[in-house]
Amino acid sequence: MTITIYHNPRCGTSRNTLAAIRAAGHEPQVVDYLASPLSREQLRVLIASAGLAVRDAVRSKEAVFAELGLAAPQTSDEALLDAMAAHPVLLNRPFVVTPNGTRLCRPFELVHEIL
Repeated sequence: MTITIYHNPRCGTSRNTLAAIRAAGHEPQVVDYLASPLSREQLRVLIASAGLAVRDAVRSKEAVFAELGLAAPQTSDEALLDAMAAHPVLLNRPFVVTPNGTRLCRPFELVHEIL
């Protein structure tokens, strides 16, 4: 099974998700999206495939989220995608893609739904 995890090695949830995938006997493709940012279109596809609204995929706890004024309810999906493409730290993590689906694995146990 081909598995891809969009991973931030500094994030405990992301590390736990990666460990759960490996404990299930899989070695995923690990994409450090901070080092190799996703394009705006890749973000759009990833978020949509997980069945999420763009706002649900934004990490609002990051300082840059407030600095850019993204909390305003009228902030469009397009503006959020632009911000995530320019500031990859704004992408919530970890996203995992398998042949069984795509999930934002928060909490990490959600990965079991698609393994």
